[in-house]
Amino acid sequence: MLRTAVPNLVALVSGFGWHVQDLHRAAEALNFRLNAISFPRVVGQVGTGTGRSRVEAGGIDLGQVDGVLVRMMPPGSLEQVVFRMDALHRLEALGVPVLNPPRAVEVAVDKYLALARLDAAGLPVPPTWTGESAAEALAAFEWLGGDVVIKPLFGSEGRGLVRVSDLELARRTFHTLERLGAVIYVQAAIRHPGYDLRAFVLGGQIVGAIRRHAPGADWRTNVSLGGRPELCSLEPEAERLALSAAKAVGTEMAGIDLLPDLDRGRLLVLEVNAVPGWRALAGTTGVDVASEILLHLKAARR
Repeated sequence: MLRTAVPNLVALVSGFGWHVQDLHRAAEALNFRLNAISFPRVVGQVGTGTGRSRVEAGGIDLGQVDGVLVRMMPPGSLEQVVFRMDALHRLEALGVPVLNPPRAVEVAVDKYLALARLDAAGLPVPPTWTGESAAEALAAFEWLGGDVVIKPLFGSEGRGLVRVSDLELARRTFHTLERLGAVIYVQAAIRHPGYDLRAFVLGGQIVGAIRRHAPGADWRTNVSLGGRPELCSLEPEAERLALSAAKAVGTEMAGIDLLPDLDRGRLLVLEVNAVPGWRALAGTTGVDVASEILLHLKAARR
């Protein structure tokens, strides 16, 4: 693979908002070449007569770049998402560093699979039920204490979450999801002190952490939904859980959400995000997260 003095990186994105602009800022400061390309522009070529398949995006041969950052996995049909993952796996097979690794992205994007990995690793997680039957989901509603959070299996930033503590509302919600052909993902609502912890893990190290306070009477702490970020230092147990969670899911870069469970007096691992945002964390901690990400990707060159 041809290497140049200036690292040549590509970010696969779903839009060109703040995070992409921050990556460009960091790349310019580091004297790195960075191309941000919309994920749907990825194409694959097989049977070129060279004995190797080719993956391109925006006319760039991704097999020849120094690293590929998966900034976001945009919504799409099953075929579209499967092909995008196929392309990432192909790049990894060609020896191109991909952040996060394709298998880690596949696991983290699926809330059930990620939570099962965490549970299998012995990490504390909220009691959760997943299935397709409204009738069985209603039985799970009772098992989970009659106060639950219903989440989309795929989703982030707290969007699409519904908290339900009424039996009839739960019945209607589950039947609606069943009719839509959706997977029903139901989690026990955890009594918490009005905040959670977000740790940003990169290369087995914690880059920074914040405490996110829920706005007003809202139970969701996501900054994108109005949560207030606050600088914090993680206690040893929180640090251990964050690093163990990233390892269990296979992520080199992750946003780990930890939730204090007041009833059980312990921290729970709520989620592992393989395409984490860092705007609130960078602004609160002062850490140049974008530069740290690009430097980590550059160091992964083979």
